Amino acid sequence: MIIDTVKQSKIEPDKDQPFAALGLKEEEYDSIREILGRRPTSSELAMYSVMWSEHCSYKSSKIYLRQFGEKVTPEMKKHLLVGMGENAGVVDIGEGLAVTFKVESHNHPSYIEPFQGAATGIGGIVRDILTMGARPIAVMDQLRFGAPEHPDTARVVHGVVDGISFYGNCLGLPNIGGETVFDKVYQGNPLVNALSIGALKHEDLKLAKADKAGDLVILFGARTGADGIGGVSVLASETFDADGPSRRPAVQVGDPFAEKVLIECCLELFAAGCVSGIQDLGGAGISCATSELASNGGKGMKVQLKKVLLRDESLTPEEILMSESQERMMAIVPKKHLRAFKKIVNRHEVEYSVLGKVIRKDRLLINWGKEEIVNVPPRTVAHDGPVYERPVRKPKWQKSLNEDSVQSRGLYRANENSTDLASQFVQIVSSPNQADKSYVTDQYDRYVGGNTALAYPDGAGMIRVSEVSGLGVALATDANGRYCQLDPYQGAQLALAEAYRNVATSGAKPLAVTNCLNFGSPENPEVMWQFKQATTGLADACLALEIPVTGGNVSFYNQTGDTAIYPTPVVGVLGVIDDVARRIPSGWQDEGNNIYLLGVTKDELDGSVWAEVVHDHLGGLPPTVNLSHEKALAELLHGASLQGLIASATDLSEAGLAQALTESVLRFNMGARVWITEICERDAVDKTAALFSESTGRVLVSVGREDDVKFVGLCDARSIPVLRIGVTDNTGELEIQDLATWKIDELRTPWKATLPELFG
Repeated sequence: MIIDTVKQSKIEPDKDQPFAALGLKEEEYDSIREILGRRPTSSELAMYSVMWSEHCSYKSSKIYLRQFGEKVTPEMKKHLLVGMGENAGVVDIGEGLAVTFKVESHNHPSYIEPFQGAATGIGGIVRDILTMGARPIAVMDQLRFGAPEHPDTARVVHGVVDGISFYGNCLGLPNIGGETVFDKVYQGNPLVNALSIGALKHEDLKLAKADKAGDLVILFGARTGADGIGGVSVLASETFDADGPSRRPAVQVGDPFAEKVLIECCLELFAAGCVSGIQDLGGAGISCATSELASNGGKGMKVQLKKVLLRDESLTPEEILMSESQERMMAIVPKKHLRAFKKIVNRHEVEYSVLGKVIRKDRLLINWGKEEIVNVPPRTVAHDGPVYERPVRKPKWQKSLNEDSVQSRGLYRANENSTDLASQFVQIVSSPNQADKSYVTDQYDRYVGGNTALAYPDGAGMIRVSEVSGLGVALATDANGRYCQLDPYQGAQLALAEAYRNVATSGAKPLAVTNCLNFGSPENPEVMWQFKQATTGLADACLALEIPVTGGNVSFYNQTGDTAIYPTPVVGVLGVIDDVARRIPSGWQDEGNNIYLLGVTKDELDGSVWAEVVHDHLGGLPPTVNLSHEKALAELLHGASLQGLIASATDLSEAGLAQALTESVLRFNMGARVWITEICERDAVDKTAALFSESTGRVLVSVGREDDVKFVGLCDARSIPVLRIGVTDNTGELEIQDLATWKIDELRTPWKATLPELFG
């Protein structure tokens, strides 16, 4: 094994190095040489290459992400214990308790190896939550696959769903919600975004920093192997050492049972006060953990790389630094706590090795035996990488796409043909994106742990945090790539508004936001225009709703050749509820309740499910969003839930009223009589728009007759439009007057059959 040392880098300053194969641009390589005053060693080059990758450094997105921290008010910060910049944001939920939550992507690995890509996506986001000092309590997933009929889609669907269910179920974490979407634009670039949430006491908060000289640097958990090398960069391990393994696998391999033990071990270490700082080893592995801990603490670190416990003794130093083997943590441990640390990890049978110590000098020093192979300022690796202001250009096709509206096309509306309209109703609610997702969600354990209050098919997941008081949190994630393709600024706001509304319909009060921004190549000016518009739209909407972004993830290069995915900013909203016992379910349970539509229906069918499913059309402009109305609507729902006035609530979004009616009637097998002529007359829309418009700021609620007057008065007092459109009954039917009457099973059968018929 040839070791390239710092000393050698000075003796051979002009040695050729494979910087381009590692994903570095020539100017980035020149910048590294300027920082160091010499050429980097091969180990330093490995570190900079992974840490300066798009995935780790956010070099193309930083200038736009900053606005999430700039467009804030004091009110928005009131509940924040930790904001952006740490492994996950932390939100005060009262009673001395806090929750930490975050969503991240594992898109590319999940296409290459769907099972392990998705499984390790869950494992990685759970460890991010763990590093904040929290016990992970739930997960969610946001999935986007290619066309359901494409022969490769089944491979990805089965692998991803199996990977998520295997890892999450083995950890004993309930999967309380998410999304499953199909569209041909994701054929070669499926999106696998994973969210996790954890709970902690305020005093248990931990940060990823090494700020006291003399503290020990300890790597513990699984051994380091060859899996995941270059997972966030380019596979080029053979360029380091011609005699070494030719290509290492880019997709990490996960062991959920090892992670379960690691979680319990970490929580015991936290409780014993053994750890002053901690970081998980995910993207960029040891390169990330060492440089970020040192940089965050304003100190340096001296590490002996030969002390890393290996699964593969053939690994080179560069490969050890780049490996993304799972189930590993790096702890900063004061010397006085070393004995207690050892006792706890030994009891859990978790392997560990003391790699080195924190030093005062602002240098990250890594040795391979007696040879110094890394000597760099840690901040230059972790935080002061390149920042690009890439060219931005509005797509040439944007204008023609926006002009190609439902109206300009004159798409057929079956307003005068009840048979056709009823047929469209069933066609839409049983289409792959609107049909029952229990084929997927039934593979996840939604109730393990006994604290799940709401899960699929409810619009938001809800988990109890305190078993004493009932204090809990609700979570919803949403995105609509079709809307964002039409208008990324408005599309991002619509994603936030829908998630915000879903949390509000559960009875919780929205408090904080996380996001996962999935886009094509940042080297494409048109993609960067979409990214700029979407981030600006999201930041502006968060400011209007006074709900802060606590952190998130950016995933670029989601494209095949020159064809990018639709811009897909996934937005997660977290809300707090004082007692999960007063949660609001999404379906009708009692007969004789009045059904009210809150909000106004407009003729907004561009980008809708109706346009896609019935007419295979995408064009025009997405629905408008009124954020002040969304905020008032959320306050109304929260106030009404406190008074126990609402029996059920379902937001209207994709597929509009048709979808909300279907989900409401099928949730608990409670029938209803509904009339849409009232909507048509009040809002001046036709039957097609009344059923399928995707106008925002609308919620379908059911209210007991004894609470009718009080509820309507509450709506009037808050200036929320309210319209009675039906009543629940036990006839076993959904009757929409002047349209059709369906037995509940006549809707349930096609709604449930779609995904099993597609995927077996």
